[in-house]
Amino acid sequence: MTSAPPSNFLTRYLAADGPPWRRYAATGIVVLLALVLASLLWWHFFRAPWTRDGRVRVEVVSVAAQISGQVINLPVVDNQQVTKGELLFEIDPTDYQLALTQAESMVKTREFDLAIAKEDAERRQKLGQAVSAEERLTYLSNADVAGAAYASAVAARDQAKVNLQRTKIYSPVNGYVTNLTLRVGDYATAGQVKISLVDSDSFWVAGYFEETKLPNIHVGDYAHIRLMGWRPEVSGHVQSIAAGITDTDANAGFLGLQNVNPIFTWVRLAQRIPVRIAIDHVPDGVKIAAGQTCTIELSPPRDK
Repeated sequence: MTSAPPSNFLTRYLAADGPPWRRYAATGIVVLLALVLASLLWWHFFRAPWTRDGRVRVEVVSVAAQISGQVINLPVVDNQQVTKGELLFEIDPTDYQLALTQAESMVKTREFDLAIAKEDAERRQKLGQAVSAEERLTYLSNADVAGAAYASAVAARDQAKVNLQRTKIYSPVNGYVTNLTLRVGDYATAGQVKISLVDSDSFWVAGYFEETKLPNIHVGDYAHIRLMGWRPEVSGHVQSIAAGITDTDANAGFLGLQNVNPIFTWVRLAQRIPVRIAIDHVPDGVKIAAGQTCTIELSPPRDK
């Protein structure tokens, strides 16, 4: 004799002859389970601190030359990893070397002029009443002028030294050369960005959480970060929560009046608030890059 399939147990149980309370109890259990499941689903989708709207962010350093000139050396290539202090490119130093030589010569000239002016002033002071007070003051003034000219020449020489040092541009951070378009022979203009560096020590994750989930998000919460395309989980923690976002209704219209968008009274979309998440650990073999998307789930802080 074979038994009925387990899937028919509830049907046979309710259809079997017996006290009515059994049917009422079974119905109550089914309704209770449905309510519990609905409650869990509602909590997960509307209150639990998780989001699929996460992005990997990074700080980018824009490197520009502080002096102008032709690029004569470019030892880096696109996407190359560089360390802080590593040479990125070099500008032709010829003009700046000549400027330094000229400035050093001017310093020597002004130093000689100052020495003569001081000797003349001291000689006039020693003559005492043999020369007029006006003449003594004139030579003292000449010595002061020569001293100012010497100080100016020294400053110009120091500036020439700095400009010569600036012909070599070094990496200010540890990171990666990105989107390199600079070539040997290009002319670098002072202040114009020539190389961009992704700071490898500045990666972080921006999670855009619905405002209804903010009451369950706290600074220090543990973050489970799952990058799209990677199975290992990246760990982090909530570093800060944004203090505000743009109000689209505050924009002015054509006549300068506030432009207020119409809404449906029965639909109210939750705004998304940026949450900054610091990355604590990246598993071996996982490649992290700015712009990657990820799913973020938060939980209470773990004991360290």
